[in-house]
Amino acid sequence: MPSSSAFDSAIIWHVYPLGFVGAYPETAATSHDGHSLRRIADWLDYARDLGASVLQLGPIFASETHGYDTVDHLRIDSRLGDEADFDHLVSEASERGIRIVLDGVFNHVGRSFGHFREAEADPRSPAAGWFRRTERGWADFEGHSALVALNHDSPAVVDYIADLMKHWLDRGVAGWRLDAAYAVPTAFWRAVTDRARAAHPNAWFGAEVLHGDYTAFVRDSGVDSITQYELWKAIWSSLNDANLWELAWALKRHDQMLDGFVPITFLGNHDVTRIASKLTDPRDLGAALALLLSIGGHPAIYAGDEQGFLGVKEDRAGGDDAVRPAFPDSPAELSPRGWDTYRLHQRLIGMRRRHPWLVRGRSAVGTLTNTTIAIRTTAPVGSADDGAFVLTLINLGDSPAFFDEAPGLRLLEGSDGSSAGAVAAHGWAILAPASDDLTPLP
Repeated sequence: MPSSSAFDSAIIWHVYPLGFVGAYPETAATSHDGHSLRRIADWLDYARDLGASVLQLGPIFASETHGYDTVDHLRIDSRLGDEADFDHLVSEASERGIRIVLDGVFNHVGRSFGHFREAEADPRSPAAGWFRRTERGWADFEGHSALVALNHDSPAVVDYIADLMKHWLDRGVAGWRLDAAYAVPTAFWRAVTDRARAAHPNAWFGAEVLHGDYTAFVRDSGVDSITQYELWKAIWSSLNDANLWELAWALKRHDQMLDGFVPITFLGNHDVTRIASKLTDPRDLGAALALLLSIGGHPAIYAGDEQGFLGVKEDRAGGDDAVRPAFPDSPAELSPRGWDTYRLHQRLIGMRRRHPWLVRGRSAVGTLTNTTIAIRTTAPVGSADDGAFVLTLINLGDSPAFFDEAPGLRLLEGSDGSSAGAVAAHGWAILAPASDDLTPLP
């Protein structure tokens, strides 16, 4: 079983680079100068001040359009810059204690990928063995004809992916987010991650998996972590429907996962509607964030969510554009309306960093109704912090709520009007024992 201990303190800030710098889709309002990775470097102080310790980048390699149609995994997309710009970003991040995770799009490639051009020209060539075939021709990814599916049974493909993983790890990245990992045989992931780890033992691998047996996937594939879509859905759905029983059920499943690995937890990413748009009642945004940052996992913040950005994903061509917008040249140009949400993120991330055991914390539900829930998250039994806990209280009702678990505890963080004694309407609070010995921020 892989260990993600090197990432235990990770707070991830997730950026979709081509959208962030205005390079895709092209817009009249924003231009890129071919060295746009340096613009992302200009946001590193902002990410550090947020509390992030990991910068997870979406696709940065040469591609045809949106980055997930890669044509050369060893070349930086010219819309983002070149290797010097990449090295600058890695160096600037390292100076701030921020590690970089790259997006590994290894299930499929764009149709201009060199070996696929060879295979199309001569289906009997060795290059043709790099790609899967169906009765109707070349296999693609989920019906997207522009995305050609690699043949993961090919030793040449195993060699290629393992080598390019090591190449960029050698260049200073800390790990990989494995795109569409659910569509790839776990034996392939085991082969390439084992080889990458032989050269880089501390490399971290997080896999995009939507549903199924997460624990078995981690065990069989050799990855460290999985995107926790079950919990993501349960958070916004239970808040919208005033059905906190759904959340309680999801937390049981989440605890079972923590027995084997630390999941990637999130409220948003480049593929889903932003949380500020997803929630029916905007007053519940604080509750969603309190849940994310007070239970076990590697929390990931999708860039812009910390400012309360809106954006709805639609099932159509260009339907992702609203959740992948261009950012201004610097944080100083952001709208003043978003900074209260940013400061709320800072407070809750600071709370989490002062309780680093939360990464593997186990959660048990006490008070539970449709509109109220008390979640006691405790340090793992037998750990150095054994006995430590925080109590997260959520109230979706229209009047203050009182919880039997609250007496004798002190307020760590809470919504306006909430206290250790009562949680305001559509409010939240995180409590701890009065004797709670806060760990200094790292």
